[in-house]
Amino acid sequence: MIRTLFLFFALLILSITVNAQDMYRVTADKLRVRESKDSKSKIIGFIPKNENVAVLDASDAKFYRVKLKNGEGWASKDFLEKIAPAGKTATAEANTATAAPQTAEVSKDIYRTTTADLRVREKADPKSKIIGHLPLNENVAVIDSSNTSFYKIKVTNGEGWVSKEFLVRVSPAKSTAEKPAIAASVPQSSKDYSGIIFIAVVAVILFAILYFSLKYASGNKFIIGFSVIVILVVGYFCYITFVAEKVVAGTFTSSEDIQYKSFNFKSKDSVTVSDAYTDSVFTSKYVIEGDMIKLYDQQNTIMLLIRDDQTLIGEGFTRGTFTKK
Repeated sequence: MIRTLFLFFALLILSITVNAQDMYRVTADKLRVRESKDSKSKIIGFIPKNENVAVLDASDAKFYRVKLKNGEGWASKDFLEKIAPAGKTATAEANTATAAPQTAEVSKDIYRTTTADLRVREKADPKSKIIGHLPLNENVAVIDSSNTSFYKIKVTNGEGWVSKEFLVRVSPAKSTAEKPAIAASVPQSSKDYSGIIFIAVVAVILFAILYFSLKYASGNKFIIGFSVIVILVVGYFCYITFVAEKVVAGTFTSSEDIQYKSFNFKSKDSVTVSDAYTDSVFTSKYVIEGDMIKLYDQQNTIMLLIRDDQTLIGEGFTRGTFTKK
């Protein structure tokens, strides 16, 4: 009898403990759940926006261990918002209801850090107290971008300020239906006449060689023919190297966990880009300068280095290797 009572109370306590798990709401469009608390670990699932999830472990500085339907995983704490327990008093609920419209009016844009160990300060002042640090390539929600030097961001334990120089915009935190159509800017191509000048100089030299070959070869057909072949070969390679416009065609994709997953070059100046961060596709104009392709999305300049006909290399924040399908 005593053992039965002990087992009953143990199960009751365990049930209360399980039910006491903190519940959080997802604030991202599609929250990635990873296998471990590592931003490069395998993605095992996604949680849609406004979905409630149970947090099993909130001790890590960057990731929370959450409960899924088929197991457990780790998700970035920046996109999880704690839900007030049902036992809150009526006064607390009234305060929450009053504050809700104010929170809804705050525009939250998602930015990514471009430097390691970015300092988060208490105020928009480079001499104010440091309240935290952000790692490289961390996504944060910016709630105030009106300051000329600092952005106000949302952190786990409240809010803070970081230098705007080390943040690059990723996307607005809105639902897919509310996303406006992207009107990409047209990159400006600077005219470079150095190749034409070089080929003109080479042409003058080659014609001078041909002239003197005809004049002093004394009718030797072999020397004249050899000179003509050399001139034609050198002229052709100079043309395709320095004058002929480079052309990129086809679809280039990357299997890495990066923002831009594919580039589909449909014409000589138009490319369709797949953006994994915003789960969208947009079309942009592009230009080729030397071995570099340049195009724009909403806020950023995308730079791609042409390694060869089958491979493009992402430059700057557009990191990654893209191979032709």
